[in-house]
Amino acid sequence: MLSSNSSQMQRRVVVTGFGVVSPLGLSAQESWRNALDGHSGIGTTTLFDLTDCPVKISGEVKGFDLTRSVGPFHPSEGLQITQAANAKEARRVGRFVHLALAAGLEAYGDSGLDTIRSKIDPRRMGVNIGAGMGGLPEIEEVHNEFLAKGYRRITPFFIPQVIPNMASGQLSILLNLKGPNLCNITACTSSAHSLGESFRQIQRGDVDVMIAGGAEAVICKLGIGGFAAMRALSTRNDAPKSASRPFDQDRDGFVMGEGSAVLVLEEYKFAQNRDAKIYGEILGYGLSGDAYHMTSPSGEGGLRAMKQALEDAKLNPEQIGYINAHGTSTPTGDVEEARAISTLFPQASKHLHISSTKSMTGHLLGAAGAIEAFFALMAIRESRIPPTINLDNIDPACAKLGLDFTAKKGVEKPIRFALSNSFGFGGTNASLIFGKI
Repeated sequence: MLSSNSSQMQRRVVVTGFGVVSPLGLSAQESWRNALDGHSGIGTTTLFDLTDCPVKISGEVKGFDLTRSVGPFHPSEGLQITQAANAKEARRVGRFVHLALAAGLEAYGDSGLDTIRSKIDPRRMGVNIGAGMGGLPEIEEVHNEFLAKGYRRITPFFIPQVIPNMASGQLSILLNLKGPNLCNITACTSSAHSLGESFRQIQRGDVDVMIAGGAEAVICKLGIGGFAAMRALSTRNDAPKSASRPFDQDRDGFVMGEGSAVLVLEEYKFAQNRDAKIYGEILGYGLSGDAYHMTSPSGEGGLRAMKQALEDAKLNPEQIGYINAHGTSTPTGDVEEARAISTLFPQASKHLHISSTKSMTGHLLGAAGAIEAFFALMAIRESRIPPTINLDNIDPACAKLGLDFTAKKGVEKPIRFALSNSFGFGGTNASLIFGKI
């Protein structure tokens, strides 16, 4: 069996595979190209009837087909995977699981692990796909059916359709992953925590490989209606592509997105021993709680998470070249994050670019941390920073901080280290730091 010879104290963690299904594309590379070009994946919602809905825009995954051909993969003897699910199997799980399976299989294929699976102990491979809300559209649909026709019309697959850990569970079954099988559920920080906790498990020697990330699909009447009732969503229904505008003085809320992003994490020596393609390294992870408010960030908690990540990575602030900001396009959150960044990075104007890719994808909630980690790693790998689109007039409270938000157009810049922020309802925060190998 292939294994790592490094001691626990020396265990480094690298990223060897990407999978993305997002409003910007049906693959990692398509999503990255469109982000670099400043395209918007936001439009008028088509997934449900918009009658009487106050918010008619979202970032949908378009043209998605779970039954498309993949691989073939051979994760165990006698097993061949050629699609994530057939039409019958697809009905048994929720849309967020569909997206996770597609992204997970893409990441697995990209990693090259399948070519040596017979040499890997499946107990040394785990999975952690975070989700913020799970199968909300399926809850809505089954409840409506129940009210109309009673108990007999409840599908026996209702519970598997909606429980958030089913994305990890189904991916574990498909890919024969017998190590840790987990699901972080921490609102908009879910997948950042999934990556961070997977990083820790590899660091301390519990496993050699973790397939980690997040998935979310709650573009439905209840999902949109609930956030709209909080006045958290943009109501630019007539101009969807310009609705998500982080750090702009005319922002009026975030735009709901959906999708999945999955990364393959490996112990460095393990990856070296199999001559894997390495995208970058995870160097630091910080997490904190605001202890402040259910839905409004304090900024102080995010500051501590970033500081912890820097300390964990053993880096100085001036070494960070790019931050993929949480930057949701909400009036309060953007300013608090900008102030926290300015406090921790007092020389930011000399070395730091910041952008919010939510300006293009919308807010993927539980999947946001993972797709933004992907963007941060690709920025390091390709020395290109995606823009914050729709940033026409920087909020004066942000402008006075002197930060560069990479407005409207991406930049080319060598980057050695990047940081990604994720903050969630309940005052939960996570920051991840990535580096070039």
